[in-house]
Amino acid sequence: MLLEIILALILGTIAGTFTGITPGIHINLIALILVSLIPSFPNVQAIALVIFVVSMATTHTFIDFIPSIFLGAPEEDTFLSVLPGHQMLKQGKAYEAIILTLYGSASALIIILLFIPIFIYIVPAFFSAIQTIFPYLLIFISVYLIFREDNFILALTIFLMTGFLGLASFNLPIEQPLFPLLTGLFGSSALIISIKQKTSIPYQEITPIREIKITKKEYFKSLLGSIISAPLCSFLPGVGSGHAAIIGSEFIEQSQKGFLVLLGAINTIVTGLSFITLFSLGKTRTGAALAVKEIIGTISIQNLIILTCAIIISGILSFFIAIKISKTFSKYIGKINYQYLSIAILVILSAMILLLSNFLGFLTFVVATSLGIYTILSGARRINLMGVLLIPTIISYLV
Repeated sequence: MLLEIILALILGTIAGTFTGITPGIHINLIALILVSLIPSFPNVQAIALVIFVVSMATTHTFIDFIPSIFLGAPEEDTFLSVLPGHQMLKQGKAYEAIILTLYGSASALIIILLFIPIFIYIVPAFFSAIQTIFPYLLIFISVYLIFREDNFILALTIFLMTGFLGLASFNLPIEQPLFPLLTGLFGSSALIISIKQKTSIPYQEITPIREIKITKKEYFKSLLGSIISAPLCSFLPGVGSGHAAIIGSEFIEQSQKGFLVLLGAINTIVTGLSFITLFSLGKTRTGAALAVKEIIGTISIQNLIILTCAIIISGILSFFIAIKISKTFSKYIGKINYQYLSIAILVILSAMILLLSNFLGFLTFVVATSLGIYTILSGARRINLMGVLLIPTIISYLV
Protein backbone atom coordinates (compact mmCIF):
# COMPACT_ATOMS: atom_id res chain seq x y z
CA MET A 1 0.00 0.00 0.00
CA LEU A 2 2.86 2.40 0.84
CA LEU A 3 4.43 1.84 -2.59
CA GLU A 4 1.06 2.49 -4.24
CA ILE A 5 0.67 5.78 -2.33
CA ILE A 6 4.18 6.94 -3.24
CA LEU A 7 3.57 6.09 -6.90
CA ALA A 8 0.24 7.97 -6.81
CA LEU A 9 1.97 11.03 -5.32
CA ILE A 10 4.66 11.01 -8.01
CA LEU A 11 2.16 10.52 -10.84
CA GLY A 12 -0.07 13.23 -9.38
CA THR A 13 2.86 15.64 -9.29
CA ILE A 14 3.68 14.84 -12.93
CA ALA A 15 0.03 15.31 -13.94
CA GLY A 16 -0.15 18.62 -12.05
CA THR A 17 2.96 19.81 -13.84
CA PHE A 18 1.32 19.00 -17.18
CA THR A 19 -1.97 20.74 -16.32
CA GLY A 20 -0.13 23.72 -14.86
CA ILE A 21 2.07 24.30 -17.89
CA THR A 22 -0.73 23.75 -20.44
CA PRO A 23 -3.25 26.61 -20.76
CA GLY A 24 -6.86 25.46 -20.73
CA ILE A 25 -6.22 22.00 -19.26
CA HIS A 26 -7.47 22.47 -15.72
CA ILE A 27 -7.12 20.06 -12.80
CA ASN A 28 -10.91 19.98 -12.40
CA LEU A 29 -11.23 18.49 -15.88
CA ILE A 30 -8.62 15.78 -15.22
CA ALA A 31 -10.05 15.03 -11.75
CA LEU A 32 -13.59 14.55 -13.07
CA ILE A 33 -12.32 12.38 -15.94
CA LEU A 34 -10.54 10.24 -13.32
CA VAL A 35 -13.79 9.85 -11.37
CA SER A 36 -15.57 8.63 -14.50
CA LEU A 37 -12.82 6.05 -15.04
CA ILE A 38 -12.81 4.66 -11.47
CA PRO A 39 -14.53 1.40 -12.54
CA SER A 40 -11.51 0.81 -14.79
CA PHE A 41 -9.22 0.64 -11.72
CA PRO A 42 -10.87 -2.04 -9.53
CA ASN A 43 -7.59 -3.11 -7.96
CA VAL A 44 -6.34 0.38 -7.06
CA GLN A 45 -6.81 1.53 -3.47
CA ALA A 46 -9.23 4.48 -3.15
CA ILE A 47 -6.73 6.37 -1.01
CA ALA A 48 -4.13 6.10 -3.81
CA LEU A 49 -6.55 7.73 -6.28
CA VAL A 50 -7.23 10.46 -3.73
CA ILE A 51 -3.50 11.07 -3.25
CA PHE A 52 -3.15 11.38 -7.02
CA VAL A 53 -5.86 14.09 -7.16
CA VAL A 54 -4.52 16.00 -4.13
CA SER A 55 -0.93 15.94 -5.42
CA MET A 56 -2.03 17.01 -8.88
CA ALA A 57 -4.11 19.90 -7.52
CA THR A 58 -1.30 21.13 -5.24
CA THR A 59 1.34 20.91 -7.96
CA HIS A 60 -0.91 22.80 -10.36
CA THR A 61 -0.99 25.81 -8.00
CA PHE A 62 2.81 26.07 -8.08
CA ILE A 63 3.22 25.63 -11.83
CA ASP A 64 0.29 27.47 -13.42
CA PHE A 65 1.78 30.96 -13.02
CA ILE A 66 4.43 30.08 -15.63
CA PRO A 67 2.18 30.22 -18.75
CA SER A 68 0.29 33.15 -17.24
CA ILE A 69 3.41 35.31 -16.82
CA PHE A 70 5.53 34.14 -19.75
CA LEU A 71 2.78 33.64 -22.34
CA GLY A 72 -0.08 35.82 -21.14
CA ALA A 73 -2.29 32.71 -21.04
CA PRO A 74 -4.07 32.91 -17.68
CA GLU A 75 -6.47 30.57 -15.96
CA GLU A 76 -9.10 31.03 -13.27
CA ASP A 77 -6.54 31.05 -10.47
CA THR A 78 -3.73 33.05 -12.12
CA PHE A 79 -5.25 35.72 -14.34
CA LEU A 80 -4.39 38.60 -11.99
CA SER A 81 -0.71 37.66 -12.22
CA VAL A 82 -0.80 38.85 -15.85
CA LEU A 83 -0.94 42.44 -14.59
CA PRO A 84 2.42 42.71 -12.76
CA GLY A 85 3.85 39.57 -14.40
CA HIS A 86 3.69 40.88 -17.97
CA GLN A 87 5.28 44.13 -16.84
CA MET A 88 8.18 42.24 -15.24
CA LEU A 89 8.48 40.09 -18.38
CA LYS A 90 9.05 43.25 -20.43
CA GLN A 91 11.68 44.30 -17.89
CA GLY A 92 13.52 40.97 -18.26
CA LYS A 93 12.41 39.82 -14.80
CA ALA A 94 9.83 37.13 -15.52
CA TYR A 95 11.93 34.54 -13.65
CA GLU A 96 11.92 36.79 -10.58
CA ALA A 97 8.13 37.14 -10.88
CA ILE A 98 7.73 33.33 -10.89
CA ILE A 99 10.01 32.96 -7.87
CA LEU A 100 7.95 35.51 -5.96
CA THR A 101 4.77 33.49 -6.59
CA LEU A 102 6.68 30.41 -5.43
CA TYR A 103 7.63 32.19 -2.21
CA GLY A 104 3.93 32.68 -1.62
CA SER A 105 2.98 29.10 -2.52
CA ALA A 106 5.71 27.63 -0.31
CA SER A 107 4.64 29.84 2.60
CA ALA A 108 1.07 28.70 2.02
CA LEU A 109 2.02 25.15 2.99
CA ILE A 110 2.77 26.36 6.52
CA ILE A 111 -0.38 28.51 6.60
CA ILE A 112 -2.49 25.49 5.61
CA LEU A 113 -1.08 23.52 8.55
CA LEU A 114 -1.90 26.38 10.91
CA PHE A 115 -5.45 26.65 9.59
CA ILE A 116 -6.34 22.95 9.90
CA PRO A 117 -7.39 23.08 13.59
CA ILE A 118 -9.31 26.33 12.96
CA PHE A 119 -11.22 24.76 10.08
CA ILE A 120 -11.99 21.66 12.10
CA TYR A 121 -13.07 23.22 15.40
CA ILE A 122 -14.08 26.85 14.73
CA VAL A 123 -15.24 27.38 11.13
CA PRO A 124 -18.28 25.02 11.30
CA ALA A 125 -19.78 27.15 14.11
CA PHE A 126 -19.54 30.36 12.07
CA PHE A 127 -20.23 29.02 8.59
CA SER A 128 -23.85 30.20 8.30
CA ALA A 129 -23.08 33.69 9.60
CA ILE A 130 -20.17 34.13 7.17
CA GLN A 131 -22.37 33.03 4.25
CA THR A 132 -24.92 35.70 5.19
CA ILE A 133 -22.55 38.67 5.23
CA PHE A 134 -20.30 37.68 2.33
CA PRO A 135 -22.31 39.21 -0.57
CA TYR A 136 -22.35 42.56 1.24
CA LEU A 137 -18.59 42.35 1.65
CA LEU A 138 -18.27 41.80 -2.10
CA ILE A 139 -20.60 44.76 -2.79
CA PHE A 140 -18.44 46.97 -0.58
CA ILE A 141 -15.28 45.86 -2.38
CA SER A 142 -16.90 46.45 -5.80
CA VAL A 143 -17.95 49.99 -4.88
CA TYR A 144 -14.51 50.66 -3.41
CA LEU A 145 -12.79 49.46 -6.58
CA ILE A 146 -14.90 51.71 -8.77
CA PHE A 147 -14.72 54.91 -6.73
CA ARG A 148 -10.98 54.79 -6.16
CA GLU A 149 -10.54 55.50 -9.90
CA ASP A 150 -10.08 59.08 -11.14
CA ASN A 151 -12.69 58.43 -13.85
CA PHE A 152 -15.18 56.41 -11.83
CA ILE A 153 -17.81 56.62 -14.61
CA LEU A 154 -15.43 54.79 -16.95
CA ALA A 155 -14.58 52.28 -14.20
CA LEU A 156 -18.29 51.68 -13.49
CA THR A 157 -19.00 51.20 -17.20
CA ILE A 158 -16.25 48.59 -17.56
CA PHE A 159 -17.29 46.88 -14.32
CA LEU A 160 -20.94 46.63 -15.39
CA MET A 161 -20.15 45.52 -18.97
CA THR A 162 -17.89 42.72 -17.79
CA GLY A 163 -20.45 41.78 -15.12
CA PHE A 164 -23.16 41.48 -17.78
CA LEU A 165 -20.80 39.41 -19.93
CA GLY A 166 -20.14 37.11 -16.98
CA LEU A 167 -23.84 36.69 -16.20
CA ALA A 168 -24.63 35.94 -19.85
CA SER A 169 -21.77 33.46 -20.18
CA PHE A 170 -22.65 31.52 -17.01
CA ASN A 171 -26.26 31.18 -18.20
CA LEU A 172 -25.45 30.06 -21.74
CA PRO A 173 -24.61 26.47 -22.75
CA ILE A 174 -20.85 27.14 -22.71
CA GLU A 175 -18.44 24.50 -21.49
CA GLN A 176 -15.88 25.90 -19.02
CA PRO A 177 -17.03 29.54 -19.47
CA LEU A 178 -14.23 30.92 -17.31
CA PHE A 179 -11.63 29.81 -19.84
CA PRO A 180 -12.78 32.07 -22.73
CA LEU A 181 -13.81 34.87 -20.34
CA LEU A 182 -10.55 35.21 -18.44
CA THR A 183 -8.34 34.42 -21.42
CA GLY A 184 -10.02 37.19 -23.40
CA LEU A 185 -10.14 39.83 -20.66
CA PHE A 186 -6.65 39.35 -19.28
CA GLY A 187 -4.65 37.31 -21.80
CA SER A 188 -5.40 37.78 -25.49
CA SER A 189 -6.19 41.48 -25.06
CA ALA A 190 -2.68 42.13 -23.74
CA LEU A 191 -1.20 39.91 -26.46
CA ILE A 192 -2.97 41.87 -29.21
CA ILE A 193 -1.78 45.17 -27.75
CA SER A 194 1.76 43.78 -27.66
CA ILE A 195 1.50 42.73 -31.32
CA LYS A 196 0.21 46.16 -32.32
CA GLN A 197 2.95 47.94 -30.39
CA LYS A 198 5.57 45.51 -31.75
CA THR A 199 6.67 44.64 -28.25
CA SER A 200 9.90 42.68 -28.04
CA ILE A 201 10.89 40.55 -25.08
CA PRO A 202 14.29 41.48 -23.68
CA TYR A 203 16.86 39.07 -22.39
CA GLN A 204 15.45 37.44 -19.27
CA GLU A 205 17.66 37.55 -16.21
CA ILE A 206 18.02 34.33 -14.24
CA THR A 207 18.88 35.83 -10.90
CA PRO A 208 20.08 33.40 -8.20
CA ILE A 209 17.24 32.75 -5.78
CA ARG A 210 19.22 34.05 -2.81
CA GLU A 211 19.36 37.43 -4.57
CA ILE A 212 15.62 37.60 -5.27
CA LYS A 213 14.55 39.44 -2.18
CA ILE A 214 11.44 41.05 -0.81
CA THR A 215 11.43 43.14 2.33
CA LYS A 216 10.09 41.53 5.49
CA LYS A 217 7.36 44.15 5.63
CA GLU A 218 6.18 43.42 2.06
CA TYR A 219 6.41 39.67 2.63
CA PHE A 220 4.40 39.62 5.85
CA LYS A 221 1.82 42.06 4.45
CA SER A 222 1.32 39.62 1.57
CA LEU A 223 0.91 36.65 3.87
CA LEU A 224 -1.45 38.61 6.12
CA GLY A 225 -3.56 39.48 3.07
CA SER A 226 -3.74 35.83 2.08
CA ILE A 227 -4.58 34.75 5.64
CA ILE A 228 -7.47 37.23 5.76
CA SER A 229 -8.98 36.41 2.37
CA ALA A 230 -8.08 32.91 1.19
CA PRO A 231 -9.90 30.92 3.92
CA LEU A 232 -13.22 32.58 2.99
CA CYS A 233 -12.84 31.35 -0.57
CA SER A 234 -12.05 27.83 0.57
CA PHE A 235 -15.57 27.08 1.73
CA LEU A 236 -17.86 29.65 0.07
CA PRO A 237 -19.28 28.53 -3.30
CA GLY A 238 -18.71 30.70 -6.34
CA VAL A 239 -15.77 32.51 -4.76
CA GLY A 240 -12.33 31.90 -6.25
CA SER A 241 -8.73 32.95 -5.93
CA GLY A 242 -9.42 36.12 -7.91
CA HIS A 243 -11.96 37.28 -5.32
CA ALA A 244 -9.51 36.42 -2.54
CA ALA A 245 -6.72 38.40 -4.20
CA ILE A 246 -8.93 41.46 -4.47
CA ILE A 247 -10.01 41.20 -0.84
CA GLY A 248 -6.44 40.68 0.34
CA SER A 249 -4.90 43.47 -1.77
CA GLU A 250 -7.62 46.04 -1.11
CA PHE A 251 -7.65 45.58 2.66
CA ILE A 252 -3.85 45.45 2.88
CA GLU A 253 -2.09 47.50 0.22
CA GLN A 254 0.51 45.51 -1.72
CA SER A 255 3.61 46.41 -3.71
CA GLN A 256 4.19 44.78 -7.10
CA LYS A 257 6.41 42.12 -5.55
CA GLY A 258 4.09 41.68 -2.61
CA PHE A 259 1.10 41.18 -4.90
CA LEU A 260 2.84 38.28 -6.66
CA VAL A 261 3.64 36.66 -3.30
CA LEU A 262 0.00 37.21 -2.29
CA LEU A 263 -1.28 35.53 -5.47
CA GLY A 264 0.99 32.52 -5.01
CA ALA A 265 -0.06 32.09 -1.39
CA ILE A 266 -3.79 32.45 -2.08
CA ASN A 267 -3.70 30.03 -5.01
CA THR A 268 -2.21 27.24 -2.89
CA ILE A 269 -4.17 28.01 0.30
CA VAL A 270 -7.55 27.93 -1.47
CA THR A 271 -6.77 24.57 -3.06
CA GLY A 272 -5.26 23.01 0.07
CA LEU A 273 -8.02 24.15 2.40
CA SER A 274 -10.72 22.93 0.02
CA PHE A 275 -9.77 19.39 1.06
CA ILE A 276 -9.82 20.33 4.75
CA THR A 277 -13.27 21.89 4.20
CA LEU A 278 -14.49 18.58 2.81
CA PHE A 279 -13.52 16.98 6.12
CA SER A 280 -14.89 19.71 8.43
CA LEU A 281 -18.07 20.77 6.59
CA GLY A 282 -18.63 17.94 4.12
CA LYS A 283 -18.77 20.53 1.34
CA THR A 284 -16.83 20.56 -1.94
CA ARG A 285 -15.40 23.90 -3.02
CA THR A 286 -13.34 22.75 -6.04
CA GLY A 287 -13.58 20.13 -8.75
CA ALA A 288 -10.62 18.34 -7.18
CA ALA A 289 -12.38 18.22 -3.79
CA LEU A 290 -15.53 16.93 -5.49
CA ALA A 291 -13.44 14.17 -7.10
CA VAL A 292 -12.04 13.22 -3.69
CA LYS A 293 -15.56 13.02 -2.26
CA GLU A 294 -16.72 10.85 -5.16
CA ILE A 295 -13.76 8.51 -4.71
CA ILE A 296 -13.65 8.10 -0.94
CA GLY A 297 -16.89 9.55 0.44
CA THR A 298 -16.39 10.68 4.03
CA ILE A 299 -12.83 11.59 4.99
CA SER A 300 -11.58 10.04 8.23
CA ILE A 301 -9.01 11.73 10.47
CA GLN A 302 -6.44 9.17 9.28
CA ASN A 303 -7.15 10.02 5.65
CA LEU A 304 -6.95 13.73 6.50
CA ILE A 305 -3.44 13.23 7.86
CA ILE A 306 -2.42 11.36 4.70
CA LEU A 307 -3.92 14.09 2.47
CA THR A 308 -2.11 16.78 4.42
CA CYS A 309 1.20 14.95 3.98
CA ALA A 310 0.50 14.69 0.24
CA ILE A 311 -0.13 18.45 0.04
CA ILE A 312 3.15 19.25 1.82
CA ILE A 313 5.33 16.74 -0.06
CA SER A 314 3.93 17.51 -3.52
CA GLY A 315 4.23 21.23 -2.74
CA ILE A 316 7.91 20.90 -1.90
CA LEU A 317 8.56 18.87 -5.06
CA SER A 318 6.60 21.38 -7.15
CA PHE A 319 8.66 24.28 -5.84
CA PHE A 320 11.81 22.85 -7.39
CA ILE A 321 10.06 21.67 -10.56
CA ALA A 322 8.68 25.19 -11.12
CA ILE A 323 12.14 26.71 -10.70
CA LYS A 324 13.58 24.36 -13.32
CA ILE A 325 10.78 25.01 -15.83
CA SER A 326 10.87 28.79 -15.37
CA LYS A 327 14.64 28.78 -15.92
CA THR A 328 14.08 26.99 -19.22
CA PHE A 329 11.40 29.48 -20.26
CA SER A 330 13.64 32.41 -19.29
CA LYS A 331 16.55 31.01 -21.26
CA TYR A 332 14.71 30.61 -24.55
CA ILE A 333 11.78 33.06 -24.66
CA GLY A 334 14.06 36.05 -25.30
CA LYS A 335 15.44 34.31 -28.40
CA ILE A 336 11.98 34.03 -29.97
CA ASN A 337 10.30 36.78 -31.98
CA TYR A 338 7.63 37.84 -29.49
CA GLN A 339 5.23 39.04 -32.16
CA TYR A 340 5.27 35.66 -33.88
CA LEU A 341 5.04 33.94 -30.49
CA SER A 342 2.05 36.11 -29.51
CA ILE A 343 0.29 35.33 -32.79
CA ALA A 344 0.96 31.61 -32.31
CA ILE A 345 -0.37 31.73 -28.74
CA LEU A 346 -3.51 33.55 -29.93
CA VAL A 347 -4.12 30.91 -32.58
CA ILE A 348 -3.57 28.06 -30.09
CA LEU A 349 -5.81 29.67 -27.45
CA SER A 350 -8.54 30.28 -30.04
CA ALA A 351 -8.38 26.66 -31.18
CA MET A 352 -8.47 25.37 -27.58
CA ILE A 353 -11.46 27.56 -26.77
CA LEU A 354 -13.32 26.26 -29.82
CA LEU A 355 -12.45 22.72 -28.77
CA LEU A 356 -13.19 23.01 -25.03
CA SER A 357 -15.89 25.70 -24.89
CA ASN A 358 -17.70 25.38 -28.27
CA PHE A 359 -18.64 28.19 -30.69
CA LEU A 360 -20.54 30.21 -28.07
CA GLY A 361 -17.43 30.09 -25.93
CA PHE A 362 -15.41 31.44 -28.85
CA LEU A 363 -17.85 34.35 -29.29
CA THR A 364 -17.51 35.05 -25.56
CA PHE A 365 -13.75 35.03 -26.00
CA VAL A 366 -13.99 37.61 -28.83
CA VAL A 367 -16.22 39.93 -26.78
CA ALA A 368 -14.05 39.53 -23.69
CA THR A 369 -10.94 40.31 -25.72
CA SER A 370 -12.58 43.49 -27.07
CA LEU A 371 -13.47 44.61 -23.54
CA GLY A 372 -9.94 43.89 -22.37
CA ILE A 373 -8.44 45.94 -25.23
CA TYR A 374 -10.86 48.80 -24.53
CA THR A 375 -9.86 48.82 -20.85
CA ILE A 376 -6.13 48.92 -21.64
CA LEU A 377 -6.47 51.67 -24.24
CA SER A 378 -8.79 53.75 -22.02
CA GLY A 379 -6.22 53.87 -19.25
CA ALA A 380 -8.56 52.34 -16.66
CA ARG A 381 -7.19 49.80 -14.20
CA ARG A 382 -7.73 46.26 -15.41
CA ILE A 383 -8.82 45.24 -11.94
CA ASN A 384 -12.24 46.69 -12.96
CA LEU A 385 -12.59 43.71 -15.30
CA MET A 386 -13.19 41.67 -12.14
CA GLY A 387 -16.85 42.62 -12.52
CA VAL A 388 -17.01 39.48 -14.65
CA LEU A 389 -16.80 37.41 -11.46
CA LEU A 390 -17.95 39.80 -8.74
CA ILE A 391 -21.38 40.67 -10.18
CA PRO A 392 -22.48 37.06 -10.92
CA THR A 393 -21.24 35.96 -7.49
CA ILE A 394 -23.10 38.76 -5.67
CA ILE A 395 -26.30 38.03 -7.56
CA SER A 396 -26.03 34.29 -6.89
CA TYR A 397 -25.93 34.98 -3.15
CA LEU A 398 -28.74 37.55 -3.12
CA VAL A 399 -31.25 35.90 -5.46
